Amino acid sequence: MYRILSTGVLSAGLVLAGASAWSAQTVQRSGATYHVAACPQSVAPRTARCFSRIVSDSAGNLIARGATPNTTPSGYGPTDLRSAYNVTATGSSATVIAIVDAYGYPNAESDLATYRSTFGLPACTSSSGCFTKYNQSGVVGSYPSQNTGWEQESALDLDMASAMCPNCKIILVEATTSSFGNLAAAVNTAAAKGAHVISNSYGGGESGSQTYEPSYNHAGVAITASTGDSGYGAQFPATSPHVTAVGGTHLVRSGTTRGWTETVWSGTGSGCSIFYAKPAWQTDTGCSLRMEADVSADADPATGVAVFGPTGGGTSQWLEFGGTSVAAPLVGGIYGNNGGAVNYGSDPYSHTANLNDVTTGHNGTCAGQPAYFCNAEVGYDGPTGLGTPNGTAAF
Repeated sequence: MYRILSTGVLSAGLVLAGASAWSAQTVQRSGATYHVAACPQSVAPRTARCFSRIVSDSAGNLIARGATPNTTPSGYGPTDLRSAYNVTATGSSATVIAIVDAYGYPNAESDLATYRSTFGLPACTSSSGCFTKYNQSGVVGSYPSQNTGWEQESALDLDMASAMCPNCKIILVEATTSSFGNLAAAVNTAAAKGAHVISNSYGGGESGSQTYEPSYNHAGVAITASTGDSGYGAQFPATSPHVTAVGGTHLVRSGTTRGWTETVWSGTGSGCSIFYAKPAWQTDTGCSLRMEADVSADADPATGVAVFGPTGGGTSQWLEFGGTSVAAPLVGGIYGNNGGAVNYGSDPYSHTANLNDVTTGHNGTCAGQPAYFCNAEVGYDGPTGLGTPNGTAAF
């Protein structure tokens, strides 16, 4: 179980509420930064886990910062991310971004309000019609039971969508559990509620996923999916031919003209599907079926993002997150600036000049497979796809 190391209102060493329901998490390290998974890394067949990772100490204690007005969040905020990806548009209230996650998150609206007010983003409330929360059946109320890890995932997703499209409306659709069936039902609900963009920061093995793949196929809706945080290995729904599969990078400031430099995050997912046909718009030659990723964005916990979210027991604080769960809603927010998708997830393939090619780094070994499956190359590669956003034109 992980504990909280607090610089704010909680006592150091407090056991995270609800952790007894989780498996003990393995502490990983990215450079000098330690981090743990928000969701258990082993799940049953036809079940997804979230792909967020939270910065911790070497023992797995989450490093949290209090919620007082003078607290300085750790990690990149909206100004940093918008600078890194050259995003100046702020979106429109006519556009709806849907976040699909599992389980309930009672404090979603209030936590989102803290994030947005801290970073000077416009308020987004249920009373104004900007924010709405549904269960997977489309009901406002009768929400599922709580799960702290998935609450943390939802907080991350809401904050990243807000950062990239601060004027978009946001809906949170809470699946009853993390089964493929319930998550697919929540995606369908999001589309039925008028979402122009649907972000999915979760995944699982492809086996048994074919029944649920049609739920990720909604004409005119941009659907993003995280590629995973365990290196090479295909993940569903990122392997659906109807989504934009989003991988992860290590993002740092630099003296370049852009002002930022990116390399592959070593934990990002990539993979060649064993079930799904290769879309016509994907032209890499080493994988005869669907290849992931399509594009990418910041995901390394060592270059993580600030999130205001749950730490257990009904308390929320500032945390720092990584994982491809950062990248999927970030790209979803950029789609939101354009009002949704063009031709499903293929649009970036028609606008490669509007992407930053990532050419350095790898996410492990993929013995017996083409090198680009797990190594960055000039042009398309598995870990980072076509590259990272350079403005909104690729989306």
